[in-house]
Amino acid sequence: MASLIAPEAFLRVATALNDGLLAMFGSAFAWAGFGFVLLCLWAGLSPLGRVRIGGRKAKRLLSPISWSAITLTTTIAIGILFWGTAEPIYHLIDPGGTGVGKGSEDAAHFAMSSLFMHWAVTPYAIYTVPGLTFALCYYNLKRPFSLASPIGVLFGRTPSVRVADGIDALALLALLFGLSASLGAGILTISGGLADASGAGWASGAVGMAGVALAIIAAFFISSATGLHRGIRVLSNINTVLFIALIAFVLIAGPTLAMLSLGADGAAHYAAEFLPRSLLLPPFDNRDWLNSWTVFYFANWMAWAPLAALFLGRISRGYTVRAYILVNLILPAAFSMLWMTVFGGASLLTEMAEPDLLQDALNTDGPEFVLYALLDTLPWGGIVAVGVVGVSFLSYVTAADSNMDVISSLCLPGESPDAKRLELTIKAVFAIAVGFAAWIMISLSGIDGIRMLSNLGGLPALFILLAFGGALVRLGTTHRRAINI
Repeated sequence: MASLIAPEAFLRVATALNDGLLAMFGSAFAWAGFGFVLLCLWAGLSPLGRVRIGGRKAKRLLSPISWSAITLTTTIAIGILFWGTAEPIYHLIDPGGTGVGKGSEDAAHFAMSSLFMHWAVTPYAIYTVPGLTFALCYYNLKRPFSLASPIGVLFGRTPSVRVADGIDALALLALLFGLSASLGAGILTISGGLADASGAGWASGAVGMAGVALAIIAAFFISSATGLHRGIRVLSNINTVLFIALIAFVLIAGPTLAMLSLGADGAAHYAAEFLPRSLLLPPFDNRDWLNSWTVFYFANWMAWAPLAALFLGRISRGYTVRAYILVNLILPAAFSMLWMTVFGGASLLTEMAEPDLLQDALNTDGPEFVLYALLDTLPWGGIVAVGVVGVSFLSYVTAADSNMDVISSLCLPGESPDAKRLELTIKAVFAIAVGFAAWIMISLSGIDGIRMLSNLGGLPALFILLAFGGALVRLGTTHRRAINI
């Protein structure tokens, strides 16, 4: 309401909160992400890796293919489409204070390494740790369906009802900001595609973006109402096929060998730079650049992670801890690196071959138009661009769908005669709140609004996730016999 009554004052307050958060906790997001990577490595290589989620005789809830597809598409959301082509252009023209020449081959390597840093191993470790912790608590220790269950394991006592409700409420708040930030990127991507295809400027204006937001929230509300085995599973399978088709198109239509070569060089730089980047060591310690990119991304992943953990943990029954790490960390990180090799590589090579082509689209129209400017350089790119609008829409709906399922489970413990009606009401209210928050922030502040939503959502989630990390250590040490039932 404040954003409508006094939008400028609201934006000033939000900006001040964001700046204070980054000053106090910016480094913590990066260090926590690295800690989660180490925890995944430990869990996979230790005896904990052999433990079966749900017990030794637990039956699988989903087939390996469905499990992998749902896990992949519900964690990707829409960011990979929005940022895959725009982000590398930012890094090409501003290599993060590393001393690398703007627009140079070294800047391109820096850009690819940055894409991998922001979209591969660390982000998926942020999802994997809380999801695995919750799965073991829920299925193996028979704890309640609540974020307080792993925290109870950490401290050795069951939290009170009020504390448990408070933790769940914090996670819901974090997810509201995280979903809103991703929806903001989705609105920009889809409205930009509609404007590019139709030539209608209003499509990317406030009214057009409001229409896109309404369409998306209506779609994921309807899908979430159909349940896991209908809506989410079907959408995930379709979404996975479409993602693969997009990769194949750009890989074949673009400079194939050059993209693969640039991706391989970027991966080598990523491996060599992973430790100093993770620990914010020179030359990867430029505070302004880190806050704009690394911290922004990790905060967004963390905002999603607590509630995503409940969903990802619940669908993993019947698989071992090592299988969980494979499907939730290794496979999606590899897919993300392939995506960035193709789309990020194509974007960089196009800009280097035709300087300012994509940069002009970025500076003049916005990051949401970079993908469409790139597709315009490829055969049948205009046709594919229309398909990208559909994939963007479906991608966000799939990810939001899974979170709606968890939200209703958290808010409605137990059964009641009015459970179905109340469940739909809760989903509708949350969907409207997400859509409204996203529309307000991108209307007031564009891409900076997306960054602020991510950071504000990531802060409460950070503390929840750190507690989950501690709980996983206890599960793998003092509680290993109890969970290996």
